Amino acid sequence: MIKKGRVLSIQGELATVSDGNKEYTCFLRGALKKEKTQKKNILAVGDFVQFSVENEEGVIEEINERTSYLTRKDQVQNKEQLIAVNIDQVLITVSVVNPPLKPPLIDRYLIACEKGNMSPVLLINKIDLLDDPSISRKIYQKEKDLYEQSLDAYQKIDLPIISVSTKDSTGIDILKRQMAGKASVFSGQSGVGKSSLINLLCNLNLPTQETVSRTRKGMHTTTKAHLIPIEDNGFIIDTPGIKSFGVWDLTKEDIINHFSDIKTIATGCRFHNCMHLKEPDCAVKTAIEEKTLSSLRFDSYLSLIGSIGKKDRWR
Repeated sequence: MIKKGRVLSIQGELATVSDGNKEYTCFLRGALKKEKTQKKNILAVGDFVQFSVENEEGVIEEINERTSYLTRKDQVQNKEQLIAVNIDQVLITVSVVNPPLKPPLIDRYLIACEKGNMSPVLLINKIDLLDDPSISRKIYQKEKDLYEQSLDAYQKIDLPIISVSTKDSTGIDILKRQMAGKASVFSGQSGVGKSSLINLLCNLNLPTQETVSRTRKGMHTTTKAHLIPIEDNGFIIDTPGIKSFGVWDLTKEDIINHFSDIKTIATGCRFHNCMHLKEPDCAVKTAIEEKTLSSLRFDSYLSLIGSIGKKDRWR
């Protein structure tokens, strides 16, 4: 008997699939596993599938066409790794202080959203730490300035931003409204508090772990992605934290098109193919000097340009 279902989680060779009434443990049909692909995995959480059932054991026969996808570059195998699919929005989860804000990482996620046909929402977590008297004055001022610059820069490109805190529930009601009736994926680096946010939103008890105070780096707590039904007909996908996020097949054109504010100013550059690095008569560098372009945006642009190969950079 062939059933229709959705993949809730994947553990090794097994997937948990729900048909809406019951959950089944399923294997991938051998023919599917043998498909040649540049992807590290051919099945992802959120996939809609056709599966057969015999003696309570399921076999995935077919993976339906996807409407959207979040992927990253697997640095070890140099393949595209599917993180989650068929989702409406990516909740790009970052934090202040522990770990600190990283705008280039935000822009990597924004480009991945553009490539994967998803709407991005920026969640800035742990904002209660900006009022924590135990934080050193130097760290506090640096993070407060970066937080305010980020708000200003990303609001100007119409990115929805929600500042949240699990300590005092700041922004949680706004976040719930943003998630109602949608399939949302929480994604971000380790330690930013994704699992703590999901626990608060859904009254769950997912394992959490404190950020290492000495390095201000996070530890992995979620080890596999899984899809969780929520109120108001929505879904949450929690994903494992990452230390770095590489966009699959990132090109110079992806970066230029993403930074639309820089692209507009660049029409005034002397050279039509100006990369705003060392070229003379660069309108973008002039805009930085005159403070009509956010230095945060430009620094993020430089970080991304520097991350791609020289051949790609100039093609």
